[in-house]
Amino acid sequence: MQTNIKEPITLERFTGLYQKNRAFLMVNDTPMLAGKRDRAFEAFSTLGFPDTSMETWRLTNLDESFSRGYDYHLRPMEEVDIQKVFRCNIPHLDTAVIGQLNGWYVSKDVPLMELGNGIIMGSLAEARKKYPQLVEKYFGTMADDTSDGFTALNTAFVQDGVFIYVPDNVKSPKPVQLINVIHHEENLFLQSRNLILVGANAKLSLVHCDDSYNHQASFSNIVTEIHVGEHGVMDHYKLQNLNNNSTLISSVFFRLEASASLDSHYISLNGGLLRNNIWVLFNGPHGNANIYGIYLMDRKQHVDNQVFVDHAWPDCSSNETFKGILDEHARAIFNGHVLVRRDATKTDARQSNKNILLTDTARVNSKPFLEIYNDDVKCSHGSTTGQLDQESMFYLRQRGIGEETARMLLMFAFADEIVAKISIPQLRQRIEDMVKKRLQGELQICEQCVLHCSTPEHPVEFFIDMSKV
Repeated sequence: MQTNIKEPITLERFTGLYQKNRAFLMVNDTPMLAGKRDRAFEAFSTLGFPDTSMETWRLTNLDESFSRGYDYHLRPMEEVDIQKVFRCNIPHLDTAVIGQLNGWYVSKDVPLMELGNGIIMGSLAEARKKYPQLVEKYFGTMADDTSDGFTALNTAFVQDGVFIYVPDNVKSPKPVQLINVIHHEENLFLQSRNLILVGANAKLSLVHCDDSYNHQASFSNIVTEIHVGEHGVMDHYKLQNLNNNSTLISSVFFRLEASASLDSHYISLNGGLLRNNIWVLFNGPHGNANIYGIYLMDRKQHVDNQVFVDHAWPDCSSNETFKGILDEHARAIFNGHVLVRRDATKTDARQSNKNILLTDTARVNSKPFLEIYNDDVKCSHGSTTGQLDQESMFYLRQRGIGEETARMLLMFAFADEIVAKISIPQLRQRIEDMVKKRLQGELQICEQCVLHCSTPEHPVEFFIDMSKV
């Protein structure tokens, strides 16, 4: 079953699609989930799709993305050989791999894996049937359907995605790698929903990769809800390497209970239009969240990072550090919003956004800001945008290093502050290699996903004639 969404994508078309397929969408819904679906669609009917008249979308215009024609499938498109689709991995990284192809969960064995230590992971659609009470307790409680049209649309049409549950006092023995692949000969409009639950005193490392295998246009609307229980630990990585015809709206909602800890890393290396909506809610005291981002954009690529951190409880700390390097006609937006509520005393919140522009035609709009309602806090924010430091360039050139190599070294040193935060050694080494390639203009999406291909026989290096040093 599919619907061809002819250009342009409009509220009216999705209204008709929902009304026509409402019964089909709700086949496996409990009454509670069905009610959430209907309420979300009512919200979407009011909100519609965002446009540049809205403050948070003022600098990200979706008209070109909407103007393409897309196929939207209400069932999985075809059977796939998971061994062929996900046959390679980050070298030497021992992970539990979960695959999504064109918005649908795929598995070579069973749709929902139940491990001996109580960890459950697999298809969200299957989890809704097998563990309805667990899904009902958390689904839709973190994502805000009332203020964002894309989130409301996703909730209304949700069918499948990834479900991960780590019970109390359990540490995942290895990182979980979620590979979300787009590979089709037609333009696709995709929606998937992920629900990640980390219990009290539990720990999970999640590597979430968004990749495309060809140059076909696509529009992805992905919503992920992540709940971290008391004293829980979440190590989260979002890697984005999509083609220049892709549009990705990624909305991730984190809810941290008392003394929970979050490290979240956003690494954007390629993509036509990338929009990362990141919400962090402290739902108890003594929580800590570190949110890091690095984006390397060129041509006419566009990346928009919107970060909202809600300090609703006292004695919590947050740190946002985002860095970008933009070349040619690339465009980047950073909007960091920290809300410190009236009773959230002893808050420590910091924001930093730094950018390097390699051409006069690259553009950055940066707005870190603080909204504070009590005086007993430590908060700071800052933003800088400029070119490569000419004094550092002169220092390297004086030591016999060529101009191009000197530029690469300075850019890599700038980016490496973020890459060095990656706590998984094998992943950090691979991302370092990819960043070097990207800075040399070599990293393009290919027929095999570059985020998971084998380590090259010779690692990427910046060649320096040591005889001149």
